[in-house]
Amino acid sequence: MLPIASPSLLTTLLILLISLGATRVLGQRLTRWAIPALVVELAIGFALGNVVLPFKAIQPLSGITELGVLTLFFQVGLEVRSDLVSSRARTIIRLVALSFLTPLLAYWPLVNWFAMTPATTLLCLACLSATGTGVTLRLLAQRQALRTPSGRLLVGVSVLDDLPAITLLALAVAAGGRAISSNTLGPTGLGFGLLFALLSYALVRWWVRRCGQRPSGPLAILLLLIGPAWVGEISGLTALLGALWGGVLLGRLSPPEDALNRVLVVLSEVFLPLYFISVGMRVSASSLVDSRAWALALVLLVAALLSKLACGLGVSAKDKRDGVDRWLVVFGLIPRGLPGLVFATTALGAGLISQPQFSALVVMVTVTTVLGLLLLEQRLVQLEKGRGRATDSIS
Repeated sequence: MLPIASPSLLTTLLILLISLGATRVLGQRLTRWAIPALVVELAIGFALGNVVLPFKAIQPLSGITELGVLTLFFQVGLEVRSDLVSSRARTIIRLVALSFLTPLLAYWPLVNWFAMTPATTLLCLACLSATGTGVTLRLLAQRQALRTPSGRLLVGVSVLDDLPAITLLALAVAAGGRAISSNTLGPTGLGFGLLFALLSYALVRWWVRRCGQRPSGPLAILLLLIGPAWVGEISGLTALLGALWGGVLLGRLSPPEDALNRVLVVLSEVFLPLYFISVGMRVSASSLVDSRAWALALVLLVAALLSKLACGLGVSAKDKRDGVDRWLVVFGLIPRGLPGLVFATTALGAGLISQPQFSALVVMVTVTTVLGLLLLEQRLVQLEKGRGRATDSIS
C-alpha cells in the first residue's frame, strides 16, 4: 500500500485521530511489560508515515502537534523552585553534573569517526545528556516506589537534569548559524533573548509585589506558554527553552492550581502523543537500511549506557545507608524518553542533522528507554523479594 499523495485536511485529521486511539489501546496493554507509550506512538507513526500518510501531509499541522512538547517543557519550568534540591542537595548536584559531563567524552569520537560539524556534535551530546525521567517516575508511581529514598532522589534529579541538556541544544542551534533557519534574528538574537528573560523576570517580580490578582485563566496560560516560546525561537535559543522560561515565570506568579493543571493535562494528553506519532512518521524506512545510521546508533547507544552507569558514582555510602539503591537510580536515569526525541526532532527541523543521523538518534532513544524501564522493573522486583525475605526471617 502506497502513502496517500494529497489527502484532504479532514482525511489527515481522521487518520491521525484513529492512530491516536490505537496508541491509547495498545499503550494500556503494553504497560504491563514496562513498554512506554512513546514506543507505541513511534511504531505507529513509522508505519503510518511509510505506508499510509507521508509526513509532508501533516507538515502544515506541525505547529499544533508541537504544542504538546511546549507544554511538557512549560511544566518543567513550573517545577523549578528554590527548594527543589533541599533534600539530598549534594547528591542531586553530583548526579546532574555526572549526567551532563560524562557524555561530553563522546565529542572526539563523534567528530573524528563520523566527520560531524560542531553544531551536529553538540546536538548529539544534548540527546545523550537528556534523561527521560518522566517515564521512570511513572513506573515508580505504578509500583508504589515513588516515595522511597531512591524515588525521591530521582524526583529531585528529574527537573534539573535536563536543564544542561537544553543549554547544549541551544548552543547547537546557535552554532549552526543563520542558515539553518529563516525565523531567527541572527547574531542579535541571543542578546534579544537574554534581554527578554531579564525584563520579563523583573516584570514578574514587580507584579508579585504590587498586584494581588494573578493570572490563572486558559488565555493567560497560553500567552505565557506561547509568548516566551516564540521569543526563544526567533532569538535562536529554541522554543523549548522559551517555553521552559514561561513556566518559570508562571511559577513565580502563582503556584500550580487545579485549574492550571486541567488546562495543561488537556494540552499534553492530546497533543503530545500526536507529536510523537509525527516523529515516527519522519523516520523513513530507507534510512534504517543505511549502514551509517546503524553505526552511529551503536556508538550513541554505548555512550548513552556508559554515561548513565557512571552516575552510580554520585551515590555515596551515606546515601546507601539512608536507603538509596544505587542501581535503581542508575536504571532510572538510562531512559532518554521524551527530551531525547524532542531534541532530535528540533535539530532535524533546524537542519542540524541528516535523515540517517535522525534515525540513529531515534533508535538510541527508543532502545535506552525500553532497556532502562525493563532493568528498572527487574530491580524493583528484586528489592521487593529482598524485603519479603527479610520480613520472613524476622518473623
